[in-house]
Amino acid sequence: MIKFIKNKLLSNTGMLIRLDDIAENMNWQFMDECEILFDKYNIKPLLGVIPNNEDKELLLLPKNAKFWEKVGYWQNKKWEIAMHGYSHLYEKKTNKLDFFNHGGNSEFFGQTFDVQKEKIKKGLEIFKEKGIHIRSFFAPNHTYDLNTLKALKECGIQNIIDGYGLIPYKENGLNFIPQLFYRVFMLPYGIQSTSIHLNLWSNSDMKNFKNFIMNNHKKIISFDVAINKVSDKKFFKLLNLSTKIIIKFIRSIRLIFTKKENA
Repeated sequence: MIKFIKNKLLSNTGMLIRLDDIAENMNWQFMDECEILFDKYNIKPLLGVIPNNEDKELLLLPKNAKFWEKVGYWQNKKWEIAMHGYSHLYEKKTNKLDFFNHGGNSEFFGQTFDVQKEKIKKGLEIFKEKGIHIRSFFAPNHTYDLNTLKALKECGIQNIIDGYGLIPYKENGLNFIPQLFYRVFMLPYGIQSTSIHLNLWSNSDMKNFKNFIMNNHKKIISFDVAINKVSDKKFFKLLNLSTKIIIKFIRSIRLIFTKKENA
């Protein structure tokens, strides 16, 4: 019985490495170091590629003139290429009314359905032109609304790398792989994705990440493994709902104390 429970826990425990803001202009030193690391431990990460990067801060970073060749090379290594927004420009404020109540500014939330669908369609056209197959999406700053979800479905994207929970789930006709923390942290149970911003990292962050991978590489999973864990079982639905309530509560408490400290 104990062995059965242990195996059940292990089969539902894993981390999908998700890298955000992958674009022509980025911190290529850290990206190259990550690639060596991933190859060493046979890790298949998910890379959030911005198809038409217009983010002024990102455009200040070093440019790789052979970026799209590199993306194709990564996909040939079975790394998952996800669409990370369209231009990475924030045009609307959410006031925490976005789908996940994440808050902050958004590229998609608050835009009309037609505008959102056009962004996604144009992004997919760029990927197609470059020979890159897209199966998944996640929006800049984790912000969506129902029009985003509808537009994604109409454009043929069924998988979102975002959400609350401990097990990948289905909602509004789409699959969600939960993304809970801003730092790399392996839970004792659950399937989660990271949210890694190499462009904001220091050498210390890179060193800590290498140590984390060295100690946890056996629990790192691919996109395909994660998406095959999508479940509609009542137990997992309750577990995900409980996780959502707890995470939102913790974040609201942190926000209150942060405001007090800055007052």
